[in-house]
Amino acid sequence: MTIFCSHCHRPLQAEMSCLPTRAKQAPSTSRPFRSTKSASKARRDQINAELQALRSLLPISAQEKERLSYLHTMALVCLRLRGAQLFPPGLAPPAGPALGTELLSLLPGFLLVLSADSKLVYISENVAQVLGLSVVELLAQGDTVFDILDGQVGEDVHKKLLLAQEEPGREVTFVSEMRTSKTFRLQHGGNRVVAVCGRFVALRWPPSPSTTAFLALCTPIVQSPTDGEAASQDDIFQSMHLLDMTFIDVMESVTYHLGYHREELVGQSWYSLLHPEDADLAAAQHRAVALGAGAGPAGGTTVLRVLRKDRAWTWLRVWARQDSGCITCTCRCLREEEAAHLRARQPRAATPP
Repeated sequence: MTIFCSHCHRPLQAEMSCLPTRAKQAPSTSRPFRSTKSASKARRDQINAELQALRSLLPISAQEKERLSYLHTMALVCLRLRGAQLFPPGLAPPAGPALGTELLSLLPGFLLVLSADSKLVYISENVAQVLGLSVVELLAQGDTVFDILDGQVGEDVHKKLLLAQEEPGREVTFVSEMRTSKTFRLQHGGNRVVAVCGRFVALRWPPSPSTTAFLALCTPIVQSPTDGEAASQDDIFQSMHLLDMTFIDVMESVTYHLGYHREELVGQSWYSLLHPEDADLAAAQHRAVALGAGAGPAGGTTVLRVLRKDRAWTWLRVWARQDSGCITCTCRCLREEEAAHLRARQPRAATPP
């Protein structure tokens, strides 16, 4: 079968002079670009040089820079860029004292700053004391707060952040497990439960998503009264009771937490302070401790509501143990969100029969 040219009606095999000159020359001049090994190496070298230049600008020690992978380098650079966008040097207030290691060590947790779209902007260096991960290692998990939290609470956290963003200045709290180092998980049997309490603040006027940030303090929830970090916390007090839970002594700091003076509680029953709905739960803990069943770290632990002197209810996490014919209770004040998290995970053995 012969194919004829549509221009001159002659067989294509016979002559192709009718084709436009550009079309005839196209096959010999329009070769697609092909990468070569040398070109690929040049591009890699250029990328490496750019990353080295970025790494050299990071405000960390030379030793830390040497340990940075390319992923960590880019994560830190992105963190610094987001921080520079929210806190431009030219618009910053007069510089105060640096937030040094000594000052950070006084905090009950670490500081966290998020952008309006939940991106990580700042994490204080003492995060390693709480999670066992450095700032660089934590950033390797991802660049949003959801990347470092337990995925099961993502929706609830998202709702809380939206609520705080709609009402700047309103404080919100959410409780979640945060990712930790492998060493921490092996030592403590899991990730660290942290209460995040913060609010959105407009850094410049007029406020906009690019000029607002979520400033928060992330406080670890103490798992037992013997934790080393618990000794420095001001929200813990102790009381001593007879075996029937009558007060025989209580720390003076109870006035700060519950409003009562020591003399007002001595001789009173522990049960007179309890919320009616929690009386059975407290009785179960009381029986377990009196019978010696609460000897373990969490065996004599429960979460209860007690009545303050101003007639308001306060949540307490109570560790109880029997010692020399008396019962000693170590109590820590809780936020409502912390109490809800702990109550949901309270061992069934501690619930009333």
